[in-house]
Amino acid sequence: MKTALTIAGSDSSGGAGIQADIKTMMANGVYAMSAITALTAQNTTGVTAILNVTPEFLTQELDAVFTDIYPDAVKIGMVSECELICTISQRLKQYGAKNIVVDPVMVATSGAKLICDEAVDTLKTELFPLASLLTPNIPETEVLTGCAVRSAEDMIKAARQIADTYHCAVLVKGGHQLNDANDLLYTNGSYRWFKGKRIDNPNTHGTGCTLSSAIASNLAKGLSMEVSVERAKEYISGALSAMLNLGQGSGPMDHGFAIKNEFTL
Repeated sequence: MKTALTIAGSDSSGGAGIQADIKTMMANGVYAMSAITALTAQNTTGVTAILNVTPEFLTQELDAVFTDIYPDAVKIGMVSECELICTISQRLKQYGAKNIVVDPVMVATSGAKLICDEAVDTLKTELFPLASLLTPNIPETEVLTGCAVRSAEDMIKAARQIADTYHCAVLVKGGHQLNDANDLLYTNGSYRWFKGKRIDNPNTHGTGCTLSSAIASNLAKGLSMEVSVERAKEYISGALSAMLNLGQGSGPMDHGFAIKNEFTL
């Protein structure tokens, strides 16, 4: 069995972060491991508290994973402190990590900034150059390029700029009132659109975490970047189409929609 490591924060309500990543990786046929960057007290209505781990503890988590069950892919989610970002970068370099998918969680869907400018700069210098793929949404793409993204042409231009800067593939995620769920993959000087299904489901908590983890899972299995993104898009469409309805806010998807056997009955 292939293996994947998620480096991200914990979501106590299970819809995003580490919990969503592990569910997604299991559903996509790889063995999931985790290095937790922060504990959060959150549910479908919002985050009420965050407790970051220390750089020393994060180092021990990463050492424990890489020296025993080496991951075939790594997904990195929200990391809000410069020291933690540097810790991750140092260990990924030390262990020669491969198939690194970075979901640059910097801006909330509401437009609110989630990490400080200094941490964004550290992401750019320390983590992005190690990435095989970056998966920014529209607001994050605007932060990375310094340019407004208002059209499909803007998405192409922005993706090219990011790819040229960090020498990696880029998946600019649509939505945010731009083009529904159509995503743009830019890699090796060319681009491809991935058309998303329009699913009337308000429960979209953890979609970014889920998509990036599904892509990492597919890369771990040896699939190409394009096929990995294509299969991940199909998976997230299925998870949304299952119409799970939990919680009082924007609820989680059904990560296990395709897992049906004697033990799930």
